[in-house]
Amino acid sequence: MRFPMTVLALGAVLATPASAQHGPGESAVSQRPAGYPRSYDRLISQAKAEGAVRIYANADRAELVPVVVAFKRAYPGVKVFYADLGSTEMFRRYTSEVRAHHYSADLVWSSAMDLQVKLINDGYAQQYASPEKPALPETAVWKNMGFGVTAEPIGFVYNKRLVPAAEVPQDHHGLEELLRRHRADFAGKVATFDPVRSNTGYLYLSQDYQITRDTRSLVQAIAATRPMLATNTGPMLDGVASGKLAVAYNVIGSYALERARRQPQIGVVFPRDYTILTSRIAFISREASHPAAARLFLDFLLSHKGQSLLAQHSLWPVRTDVPSRRLPAGQTRVIRVGPQLLVNLDRLTRQRFLSAWTATLQSESAPR
Repeated sequence: MRFPMTVLALGAVLATPASAQHGPGESAVSQRPAGYPRSYDRLISQAKAEGAVRIYANADRAELVPVVVAFKRAYPGVKVFYADLGSTEMFRRYTSEVRAHHYSADLVWSSAMDLQVKLINDGYAQQYASPEKPALPETAVWKNMGFGVTAEPIGFVYNKRLVPAAEVPQDHHGLEELLRRHRADFAGKVATFDPVRSNTGYLYLSQDYQITRDTRSLVQAIAATRPMLATNTGPMLDGVASGKLAVAYNVIGSYALERARRQPQIGVVFPRDYTILTSRIAFISREASHPAAARLFLDFLLSHKGQSLLAQHSLWPVRTDVPSRRLPAGQTRVIRVGPQLLVNLDRLTRQRFLSAWTATLQSESAPR
């Protein structure tokens, strides 16, 4: 199968020759990471023989460039081809390619945790006992197939000019009250993920409903503002920064903090009553053309070095031994990597959920 030129061009950038990435005096010889078994030398040799790894993911390319550069320095000779895809597109593309026996991803890495668990459960992943597993939280690994790489909080953002400091909500109930007080002022100025078009948005909202029945009332308040519905975080952050939006709900907080650092008009809130903590799950494809290179890259992502590089940008690390901003344990609701995520993918459950969402949008946004 031919890949779109945008993917190949991106791969060419990330697959910079190792010689161009080593400074004077730097060794281009791969070394087994400290603490790894001697048998890992064979895996490194196999990965070099394969010569490449192809990754499907929905982490921003800019966040991955430092990781890939460091990986190339550690393992020269292994090219990295990275396709930045939306979670829904990634799922459809990967499954269709595998079913058609076409060349596809070696490593699949997505924030749509439920879809990743479904793929693993349906037999698309292969087992791998990563040497980094002992350093990971118990909630981050499932069946030695699914590995949570990040620990990212979900919050809300606001425009500091449109939402005065005295009115900034600190929890979900406060957000609901703000939206009800300013329904007319905020008409068309509120945004959230569209759970119909975004599997990530569906995951976040379904988790809200599982945590508290009060979510229904909050969703009604959001719907009453005739919200902008997005399929990813970028447009929501752009809208809040420009002032076209006053508030965006269920935004990936790590991305929001990164943008707020550059654009101080953006405010970020991690609600005190509960903050969902989500993870980007990675697995090695059962049909991987470069399985050794995929294992090598996964181990690097999970290593102290790889996690530290992620922490320097907007992807909070899952490892607790890597310095990073942390929320109080009692505030977070961690989404475990595991089979419980399959519940919301039941066809009838999803259909009922989305039908209720659509009905709420229609009824609450109707003129009064």
